[in-house]
Amino acid sequence: MEKVQGEMEIERWERSEELSDAEKKVIQETWSRVYTNCEDVGVSILIRFFVKFPSAKQYFSQFKHMEDPLEMERTPQLRKHARRVMGAVNTVVENINDSEKVSSVLALVGKAHALKHKVEPVYFKFFTGVMLEVIAEEYANDFTPEVQRAWTKVKSLIYTHVTAAYKEEPPGGSGGSSKVTEPPLPT
Repeated sequence: MEKVQGEMEIERWERSEELSDAEKKVIQETWSRVYTNCEDVGVSILIRFFVKFPSAKQYFSQFKHMEDPLEMERTPQLRKHARRVMGAVNTVVENINDSEKVSSVLALVGKAHALKHKVEPVYFKFFTGVMLEVIAEEYANDFTPEVQRAWTKVKSLIYTHVTAAYKEEPPGGSGGSSKVTEPPLPT
């Protein structure tokens, strides 16, 4: 049976490819430059995420009704969440050689978002795509095709591990399916 393009895209997203030792090193080297400016980069990622996918704001009572990105950017809650997100990514990168630790950290993130916050899993696909897009733009000189490939694997790794929690405990009994219709992310 022939797969349609959308199914192939979902299947590709739902499995993560193994990172080579060289790719792990590239990830850690590029991340060390990004993380020196973690709060500002995190805020840029979140703002772009909310601009591209405004329905994601529904999970944030503090700024779900804000339309102006500058107003959102100034909220302490957004800055705090940016630091938290960047800290989680930092933990993944710092432990990239310890797959059990990475799985454990991302499982905690997934369970919190599935059970406590009831965030639809598709938002992690959107978010990781925006994260990669912002980092690639802000660190364009560092983002060679080799680095891009390595970060694409990390993006898939994050998505796969975080959303695994949804397969165990679907939010609101939805079975992890989502009816969100947002524009596709550029690849």
